[in-house]
Amino acid sequence: MNSSLDITAATVEPELLDLPWHLPLEDWPAESIAALPKGLSRHTVRFAHLNDHVIAIKETLPELAKREYDMLRTLQKMDVPCVEPFAIINNRTTEAGEELLSVLITRHLKFSLPYRAMWSQGLRPETAKRLVDALALLLARLHIAGFFWGDVSLSNTLFRRDAGSFAAYLVDAETGQIYDGGLSNGQRENDLEIARVNIAGELMDLIASGNAQPGVDPVATSARIVDKYRELWKALTGVEVFDSSERWRINERVTRLNELGFDIEELAIKTDANGTSVKIQPKVVDAGHHARRLLRLTGLDVEENQARRLLNDLDQYRASSTKTHHDEEVLAHEWLSHVFEPVILAIPRDLTGKLEPAEVFHQVLEHRWYLSENQNREVSLDEAVNSYVNNVLPHRRDEEALLSPTTSDISLPAPVPTGTIVVVDDDEEADWRDLV
Repeated sequence: MNSSLDITAATVEPELLDLPWHLPLEDWPAESIAALPKGLSRHTVRFAHLNDHVIAIKETLPELAKREYDMLRTLQKMDVPCVEPFAIINNRTTEAGEELLSVLITRHLKFSLPYRAMWSQGLRPETAKRLVDALALLLARLHIAGFFWGDVSLSNTLFRRDAGSFAAYLVDAETGQIYDGGLSNGQRENDLEIARVNIAGELMDLIASGNAQPGVDPVATSARIVDKYRELWKALTGVEVFDSSERWRINERVTRLNELGFDIEELAIKTDANGTSVKIQPKVVDAGHHARRLLRLTGLDVEENQARRLLNDLDQYRASSTKTHHDEEVLAHEWLSHVFEPVILAIPRDLTGKLEPAEVFHQVLEHRWYLSENQNREVSLDEAVNSYVNNVLPHRRDEEALLSPTTSDISLPAPVPTGTIVVVDDDEEADWRDLV
């Protein structure tokens, strides 16, 4: 072990010193590696076990490691979806005294996969569209925060399930830049063009290597990202003019933005000289309207669509309660104790790695609706949980993390090497497969 290591870390974990920092990442032994799928990278990247979690390690130059570490910390403070920076290690040398590259360490995002892994086997066009929409939303959130990405690609993005959709997270911030005054239209268009070219190229690569299903159109898919982004940006920032007699449209605009998951910091409202028309333009804060409300009411910290689904169930619980005069916070605590937690606690311990709790609850509600439709009666929540645990959940693959200390690093270039990849179909069933 190199005793001269220079470590900058967000948290103190002495076990970090036990990893073989005197070796280049590409030479790390199998027992030090956590086998997880990852996208392509210009740098050497490895996953490793550290206590009860997994870290991602990237070799890079010292100044680049420091810049990206600081950038990720800033993005986290701005509540932008990104991986969590963990540490920087400088002054690495081999046992012979030869200098090694510095490393940037981030925490692996649990229940997540790289986009490229999703596309590498069997992804259907409809699933691809949901992934594209999630990436478009991520890009809009970054731009609202004044962040120019500069390297939008499938490999630089992670996704997590979000109540039937996907939530996207930024992985690589090496080329990013934050502008206090916000981005110009030219900067946003530049990022969009980078996204269009990179994503189309990656999909063409997957198709050429035989690792994408027929029907995935790389040009149309990349164009959809641009179209969805522009549609979303207009909804978030566009100026709207209407007659002064239609002032109800102000509330409608706010509601529409809330439904997209965004909060309003302020509204700029102006009337013309004779008072016959009104012009409004919202100042939108970052996404997470429903997630913030659920966190405030229950303490549950989940994705936006999951929060919307849970809040719908919470609101139905409130509406059917005989205590409707009670504070919202009181009924929310009652719902948490009497509805949400019993469902999660009903999941056997050996199945808890299948899905995160909020996604399990969402799927139980979906399963309950399915059973009620098929049986033409109101199926109780207890019945739905029992059916889901016995007939659905055991057949899912674990999504928390596929960890194999005896397997070397997994990457997913084309052609796909020996390793582990993921298949996601239109029914959103993730299937881990070990290739030989």
